[in-house]
Amino acid sequence: MARAMLCARREVTAMSNAALGDAGAQTLRPIRTGALETWRLVRASYNDPLGHAQELHARHGNAVMQKFAGMTFVHLYGADAHRLSLINDGQVFSNKKAWDMIIGRIFPNGLMLRDGDDHRYHRRLMHAGFKNAALKRYHEEMVPQVERAVGAWPIQPGQPLRMFPVFKQMTLDLAASIFLGLELGPEARRVNKAFETTVAASMPKIPLAVPGTLLWRGIRARRYMCEFFQALLPEKRAGDGTDMFSLLARATDEDGNRYTDQEVIDHMIFLMMAAHDTTTSTLTSMSYALALLPQWQDRLLQEVRELGVAQLGYDDLERLPLTEQVMKEALRMYPPLSTLPRYNLQDVEFEGRVIPAGAMVTTYPIHTHYMPEYWTDPERFDPDRFSEERAEHRRHSHCWVPFGGGAHMCIGLHFAIMQIKLVMFEMLRNYRWSVPEGYTMPVQQSPISKPRDGLPLFFEPRRVE
Repeated sequence: MARAMLCARREVTAMSNAALGDAGAQTLRPIRTGALETWRLVRASYNDPLGHAQELHARHGNAVMQKFAGMTFVHLYGADAHRLSLINDGQVFSNKKAWDMIIGRIFPNGLMLRDGDDHRYHRRLMHAGFKNAALKRYHEEMVPQVERAVGAWPIQPGQPLRMFPVFKQMTLDLAASIFLGLELGPEARRVNKAFETTVAASMPKIPLAVPGTLLWRGIRARRYMCEFFQALLPEKRAGDGTDMFSLLARATDEDGNRYTDQEVIDHMIFLMMAAHDTTTSTLTSMSYALALLPQWQDRLLQEVRELGVAQLGYDDLERLPLTEQVMKEALRMYPPLSTLPRYNLQDVEFEGRVIPAGAMVTTYPIHTHYMPEYWTDPERFDPDRFSEERAEHRRHSHCWVPFGGGAHMCIGLHFAIMQIKLVMFEMLRNYRWSVPEGYTMPVQQSPISKPRDGLPLFFEPRRVE
């Protein structure tokens, strides 16, 4: 997201000391940069959001403004910045205006691309699919599917298995089963490719929808998905299914109103993308960390064994605190979304600086997650920082924000955690895994955190006693 926000004019603006009016607030003064420096910052914002944010923060502090092509872009750093934008007192920030500029052509009208009463209305209808009773049904369906999928991985002695595509296919199959009530079968490859293309096209380096470009391919992939869901919709409306697609198709408000066909389709496309892409990202980073740290793999295996169960029951999910700590640490170091953009509808003050109305305002989870103000030795993978004894994530209400916050907190949070724990449970029971000698995972941080090489891991089968 940072790259999209840097598409701008050759001015970088940092905090000035000029007073604004009688209130004593200060405004931001432009610092001009040349064409080469501007281009370097643009590339860095996309290729290395963490390094880019750390550089600007070190040079200019907690608020940095950029101007480009008549637009204003403001970068805010630190946990207080997340609290400002996510709590959004007075509704001064718009999710819709920000995300429409970035992914609106590919994922229009998803839940994340809505504001105020409209957002609350759609979230309330959608919430039925994430209540406890629904989660229990999903869990019951997922347990045997995860067990079969993990047990069938094509493990070969001495041959690495690239885990990102493996996780991606598995989570897509699960999302299709749980959210759509379908077994995709031969269609799975095309659906997976369509989702992969749309996610990549949400932040194209060339933002032109001309034949052959990534954005053009993304729009075509979206069209295919719309047709795919539209063909299924009449049956979903008429049936009594308990999958997410059926629940949304039949959902009504207190006045008997229901979603339009296009609203159902828009929500399903966005949910399917979010359900399998972000979970794939998290499972990949967890697996990498556990491969590097076999002592943590052993600790989690011991936790699994102490449960004394062959299948992870719904009530067992809360009995895996160490697994959850590893997940949280992976999300700290490799948040699926490195940046959170907003568009401010009116002037807003942050730390004595006035951000003018009409700016794209971005906060950086990936930067905050590495700030030594909140985290001890932040470059080190240390799941114990999330233990009850240390609880570093409670040093500030918004220093750990991989799921967002406020009204736009990820609606599928508990579903994602459940799915991750089920997969980890089966991985630990079936295998021990490691990375090639001297390997470091090359991470692509935008638009979704993922390994550039697919993450090659070596697996050894094992039997849990």
